[in-house]
Amino acid sequence: MNPASSADRQLGFTLVELLVALGIFLLVIGAAFTLLGSSQSRYQTESQVLTSFQEARLGLDQIVRDVNDAGYPPPIYVSTNFNLFASTPFAWSPGYTGNNPCVIGTLGGGTCTTPGDFDLIVETNPNPQDPNSTVSWIRYQLQVPPIVPVPTLMRGVVAPKVPGTDPAAAFAGANAVVPFVQNVVNTPAQPIFSYTCDTSTAPQSAPLPCPNAAAADNFPANIRDVMINLIVATPQPDAATGQPRVVELRGRGRRVNPNQ
Repeated sequence: MNPASSADRQLGFTLVELLVALGIFLLVIGAAFTLLGSSQSRYQTESQVLTSFQEARLGLDQIVRDVNDAGYPPPIYVSTNFNLFASTPFAWSPGYTGNNPCVIGTLGGGTCTTPGDFDLIVETNPNPQDPNSTVSWIRYQLQVPPIVPVPTLMRGVVAPKVPGTDPAAAFAGANAVVPFVQNVVNTPAQPIFSYTCDTSTAPQSAPLPCPNAAAADNFPANIRDVMINLIVATPQPDAATGQPRVVELRGRGRRVNPNQ
């Protein structure tokens, strides 16, 4: 036997060794891909949560700004053009043009359609310093399927109609309101809007929850604060739990106009 030839044959790996190495390699690669897939799913979930939070945050800020400006400029604003100042901070339905405004309730109570738990109309001049800017009605309204694909807080801006027009009816046209915040998951027990009212017994610095105010004070023209509770879900469920992640934001808009 040739010793050199025998030594050369012993330098390689056996078939068993190759199979073991291949098995270990496949296990490592499988674990790596599993970890990568889990990381990608987690990244997508967290990205959706961040997007939902940002959308809700921007929406909440806009609502607060509109409420803070409600009723501006006040009726004492010097002008002969009555389209340049608001007659009331908040428009309401029904009874806006009558002598008996509706009553504000919570959890579906009261007689007001607007303002309500999920529907609010702000009356204001969004830019009183601009001579071409006139008073507008700004509406925030939650719409749910089948009206829209997913529960969506809508926003619309229209010019107030002639006297006698119901404010809610002014938004009945196509595209009068457009999507503002999507995937809003507030329930009837979790209203988006709740209100405090100025009363004859409580100064503006200490308004009462409107439903707790005296009957003579619990109507939309007396609204001082609007508390906003916005609950938004991610479009896709969490990869780990199979349930959508939820973002809940709270804020308060305070009407600062002292002349109404």
